[in-house]
Amino acid sequence: MSIRNNALSALAIVAATGASAQDKLLIVDLTVVNEITITATNGLSGGTVNGGDGIGVLLADFFNGGSGPGIFDSAGVGDLVAVGDSSDGSPALFNSTTSVGLNFWSWTADDPSDFVSGQQAFSGSATWSLDADEYAAALAGNSSGTIYAFADTDDDIAGATAIGTWNLIPAPSTAALLGLGGLAAARRRR
Repeated sequence: MSIRNNALSALAIVAATGASAQDKLLIVDLTVVNEITITATNGLSGGTVNGGDGIGVLLADFFNGGSGPGIFDSAGVGDLVAVGDSSDGSPALFNSTTSVGLNFWSWTADDPSDFVSGQQAFSGSATWSLDADEYAAALAGNSSGTIYAFADTDDDIAGATAIGTWNLIPAPSTAALLGLGGLAAARRRR
């Protein structure tokens, strides 16, 4: 009987862990020097929330350390939007020097925007130019984190809704090191 109870307990833990997992909604690409491209996946929103794109979404814990580099870039190019919104062609990025999150905002004139639990969250992609310091800070940052809607800095997280996760494509130096490691391993096998 105790084996059965232990097995049921283990299944309950696995089910609870799986239920709390958030979909990957955005891919952040830093493979082009001094550029950041954010691309939507077909991931489903983990929460239902309505808000303004004037605040946008926060890619939490994007930068390492106590603060980010301070980015205010409204010159993005692309059509990255919340699903259901039409792109206004003016996606913007923001980071307060007191926050480690990266804020994506100003994507539509269809304000307000909605994210609905169980429905695709984003569509499209957008690219921004970064200066050397901003790019270096992004490269030194984290490889994944939670996306909060609607929030533009870390202090908004408490009142925001976690809708999914973001993931980073390895930077050029990381990809090169992995490639060199693979070559070295292949040579050893011969």
